[in-house]
Amino acid sequence: MNKTLLIFKHEFLHTIKRTGFIILTLVLPMLALLGIGIFHIVSGISKPPSELTKIGYIDEVGGFDQFTNQGNITFISFDGMEAITQALINRDIKEYFVIPPEYTSKGIITRYTLEKQLTTPPDIQTAIKDFLLNNLLAEKVPIATVKVIGSPLSLVTIRLTATGAISPEQGGLTNLIIPGIFGILLALSLIFSSTYVLQGLGEEKENRLMEILLSSVSTRELITGKVLGIGAAGLTQVVIWMISLPFLLNLASSSIKGFFSMIQIPPNLLVLGVVYFILGYLLFAMLSAGIAAVSTTVREGQGLASIFTIFAIAPFWFYSLLLAFPNSPVWVFFSIFPFSAPVLMMLRIGTTAVPTWQLAVSIAVMALSIIGGLLLVAKLLRTYILMYGKRPNLKEIMQNLRN
Repeated sequence: MNKTLLIFKHEFLHTIKRTGFIILTLVLPMLALLGIGIFHIVSGISKPPSELTKIGYIDEVGGFDQFTNQGNITFISFDGMEAITQALINRDIKEYFVIPPEYTSKGIITRYTLEKQLTTPPDIQTAIKDFLLNNLLAEKVPIATVKVIGSPLSLVTIRLTATGAISPEQGGLTNLIIPGIFGILLALSLIFSSTYVLQGLGEEKENRLMEILLSSVSTRELITGKVLGIGAAGLTQVVIWMISLPFLLNLASSSIKGFFSMIQIPPNLLVLGVVYFILGYLLFAMLSAGIAAVSTTVREGQGLASIFTIFAIAPFWFYSLLLAFPNSPVWVFFSIFPFSAPVLMMLRIGTTAVPTWQLAVSIAVMALSIIGGLLLVAKLLRTYILMYGKRPNLKEIMQNLRN
């Protein structure tokens, strides 16, 4: 059997058996299934309250005496603070609020409760708002108009194509979720896969196993087998995520509905995800191999590798700016810059319609970077893979590369 194929098979099997690899591969499907299962359990146990909730109020303005029944919430009027506070202490009412004289000019009321809460429960807040609004506009405008005024603006945006037809790929915050999650997992996969290359070569060099290996195989066969074997494991990881995402999304849409039914998977996300993983992995893996060649220990190599792997997670630090200005020249540049392109382009796909020329230029630049990096790393491997002791500095590396 070809020696490169033997190394490929060994690295592939060794990588997919790693505990960290298995956990990272299964974390998305398992967490999603767990979330859907918890929702079914909670929704099955929890029942909407059927008993009436009594809430007291003091009207210091006057005229707030109608529409006291809002669904399962009933508002009870009190004349003074002492009486209403005593009713709260006796649990005759759940809570109360005061409508001050300046309410009609400032729009502020004060709410009192015995419970420790982060925010006002949505159902209570809605009931109080409807109670106040209905009383303010009573007999002035029709009830139907009051409901429209009190309801939040429901604005539906539809994206059209250049021909005026409805675009199959719509925008919205829901479309950020899948590219965002996939961007995070793609960054982790790139970092872990390239780290496996660095650890494998570094450990073999550190314990002198490299000398034995190179007595049986060539440097080219060793590096090719390692890079492709670990890359195939990483690609398997990405493919599993891509297969599971549509299934999990359909399951959540049919089970939970609501928010999940509006989530879309951009049609080009799946194909571009595979393309950018392959290109990103090859670039990161080759640089990891070069760092392993010039490093004396694995720990030293990992410190040097963080210089370029940090570009894979840097886009998330500025995600808010990316959402606000997705087509800024800064983001266009870094979506073409080879180290940040894989993850950043995934995030931009979820925020805006990325022009085809930017995708083409980004892929071309990454391909050229891989070719240039391959030539550079090949020289580093031939020169330093069997050198031990002190790590060469940048000046020595440049001089040896020229020679």
